[in-house]
Amino acid sequence: MRIQDLLGIELPIIQAPMAGVQGSALAIAVSKAGGLGSLPCGMLSVEAMRKEMAAIKAQTKRPFNVNFFCHTQPEPNSEDEAAWRVALSPYYEEYGIDPSAIAGGAGRLPFSAEAADVLAELEPAVVSFHYGLPEQGLLDQVKKWGAKILSTATTVDEARWLEAHGADAIIAQGLEAGGHRGIFLSEDLNTQVGTFALLPQIVRAVNIPVIAAGGIANAHGVAAAMSLGAAGVQVGTAYMLCPEATTSAVHRAAIKSDSAIFTALTNLFSGRPARGIVNRLMRELGPMSPVAPAFPLASAALAPLRAEAERLGVGDFSPLWAGQNVSGCKEVPATDLTFELAKGASEAH
Repeated sequence: MRIQDLLGIELPIIQAPMAGVQGSALAIAVSKAGGLGSLPCGMLSVEAMRKEMAAIKAQTKRPFNVNFFCHTQPEPNSEDEAAWRVALSPYYEEYGIDPSAIAGGAGRLPFSAEAADVLAELEPAVVSFHYGLPEQGLLDQVKKWGAKILSTATTVDEARWLEAHGADAIIAQGLEAGGHRGIFLSEDLNTQVGTFALLPQIVRAVNIPVIAAGGIANAHGVAAAMSLGAAGVQVGTAYMLCPEATTSAVHRAAIKSDSAIFTALTNLFSGRPARGIVNRLMRELGPMSPVAPAFPLASAALAPLRAEAERLGVGDFSPLWAGQNVSGCKEVPATDLTFELAKGASEAH
């Protein structure tokens, strides 16, 4: 089945949900263009979620996607948190921050019955998940109004699991992708491969549409993905300089700088592997640290450092999420970028 028919969209372009660098405005622009705009909800309160979805519905009648995490929330561990703050202590001293005054907190919450109830009020056409799928009861709730279910696979095994557990389409996330890895059946990063190695393997392994994600930043990349069997393409990094994105000034400057060439997977900012531009914290602590608390508990201790550094105009302690290919990042309206990307789908046919 064509992804356009499955999701009710005109163009096989899905804007990746990017928590922290976008709200409803970007989703609205992409959906208005005929693609699938996405709203990341994992860091939103129930009220903020309701408000953002209402804003989208008020400005377009076209389908949009709401995205959630499906992780198991860890129990806070005082010893782990203390060790993490010791690792950060030189930076606290440098910036004059009292670590005892820093509140803990999760920052990112898994999909819940409360969230499902809010969705039932507004009935979004598409709901996507990261780290697998929610438990069956919650998934059944979402399917009641006919929402289509997407989720991320980083391996063939994950793709097969998602198909068997109720996904309507699979996002094949290659190693090049910016932001959090969707890996959920394993913690072994050696299982992670590039988009154009992963995509055809997943296409062969499942009987539902496959959406390519990771390192695709222009029409030629879209055409290449479609020629390898993708039903559609999910693009994130390329949208981050659009005026509708809420990407911070520090983050925008990093994307436009030569440093954007150097990205790495890091667990420092949240506790799970995510790809971002290499900055001071990643260089000095190493991008992957056994000291970082479990996802999503690592972020709280970094919040005041990030705020102080960004106030001074530097991203030394910021999660500068970006994929390996920033060449398609443009300061153009998201509608224009969506149309430009979609030309690649035409080239492939």
